[in-house]
Amino acid sequence: MHTDTERCVRAVQSKDSRFDGWFFTAVLTTRIYCRPSCPVVPPKVENMTFYPSAAACQQAGFRACKRCRPDTSPGSPEWNARADSVARAMRLIRDGVVDREGVPGLAARLGYSARQIERQLLAELGAGPLALARAQRAQTARLLIETTGLPMAEVAFAAGFSSIRTFNDTVREVFALAPGELRSRAARSATPSPTPGVIALRLPYRAPLNPTNLFGHLAATAVPGVEEWRDGAYRRTLTLRYGHGTVALSPHPDHIVCRLSLTDPRDLTLAISRCRWLLDLDADPVAVDEQLRADPLLAPLVDKAPGRRVPRTVDGAEFAVRAVLGQQVSTAAARTHAARLVTAHGLPVDDPEGGLTHLFPTPEALAALDPEQLALPRSRRTTLTTLVGALADGTLRLGTDTDWEKARAELTALPGFGPWTVEVITMRALGDPDAFLPTDLGIRRAAGQLGLPSTPAALTARAAAWRPWRAYAVQYLWTVDDHPINHLPA
Repeated sequence: MHTDTERCVRAVQSKDSRFDGWFFTAVLTTRIYCRPSCPVVPPKVENMTFYPSAAACQQAGFRACKRCRPDTSPGSPEWNARADSVARAMRLIRDGVVDREGVPGLAARLGYSARQIERQLLAELGAGPLALARAQRAQTARLLIETTGLPMAEVAFAAGFSSIRTFNDTVREVFALAPGELRSRAARSATPSPTPGVIALRLPYRAPLNPTNLFGHLAATAVPGVEEWRDGAYRRTLTLRYGHGTVALSPHPDHIVCRLSLTDPRDLTLAISRCRWLLDLDADPVAVDEQLRADPLLAPLVDKAPGRRVPRTVDGAEFAVRAVLGQQVSTAAARTHAARLVTAHGLPVDDPEGGLTHLFPTPEALAALDPEQLALPRSRRTTLTTLVGALADGTLRLGTDTDWEKARAELTALPGFGPWTVEVITMRALGDPDAFLPTDLGIRRAAGQLGLPSTPAALTARAAAWRPWRAYAVQYLWTVDDHPINHLPA
């Protein structure tokens, strides 16, 4: 979008927050870059230039605006709606892969050479993987500086910097303030966290956001010990790269309040990325709803409660296991089966603020389970053990960077994986916005009540007009049934 100057200028002059994250405005006279919705008086048109990423702005010598903090704007919705190499690279960079494995590691995961990835990212984003990762490190450092009392040396290494000097230079260059000045400014304007060791932050999103199906779904399907709804927040444990943690997420009119407790602060970038992914916060609800509203049978559902998101997961392997446990049983039964696995094979954790007791067991831990101890039909046991084995040995990978069509083929080849299981994993674990569940019981009931075709083949044909947002259409269709997933807990 940044190449459409006229459209960008209109967005900046109207301070339209819907375009935050789509592009960034750099001001040639002040050498500052802003988000489109920056509250200051818009600069003259001849002084504006536009970039596709914060990293490109920084690489061109612009520093972040202290008023609108463009480095904290929602991510571009493009990376969640596409499955090409650039989108997958951006999702991996967002998860901190470049910091941990370098550009060669990023390229190896994508199956390209480092030079090819560099060229593709430069062409589309105006910055290479190192610059994009550097911008993310700067934002992580700022969060740690402003929300924790960690010494600056610990902040530097936790944010992914290789040296304190690089950390200091980057913070000064990006924010035009020294790390100590950032902390002093934050201390004057913010209320300290009442709980030591807790990192409190706001997760921005594009309005509108309807929390009922998003948090209602997560709360209704919560696995005891791993997830809970407490005091108006969805809480869960997280298995991370360097340790583990807990998170509490609660919806507010213009942001999500996120409270993280981590055993290792180096996991902050990954934890934030997974929370944003879980709640689908980088979606563009206006574009989604506009297309779905064009169908006269869907329009009343969209108009009644716009801004529905797809409730995802923090771990693809975990969700795949839970999807198998939920085959052809009720939501309550699926939770019971998952809770038994958690108690038997999950790693215990402490949770002073609530009732979380375990991490969800890893595929490696589940690979050692005795199938005979599972209270499941024999065919389901085979499905589960085959899945766990494929995940544990790396034959099957279910991450945010996984190729959707390749994953569909690999899942379909496993015993006991029908269209429903494959599509629900592709939708909620892998984030395909066009995944569709025509055989789902709730979808078929909704189709019958709305006058849509009732057979899977006919419904799929009708749903072609909803592409590429069929996963969001599923969220609206599920609201037709009075199910706990559609309501926030009391």
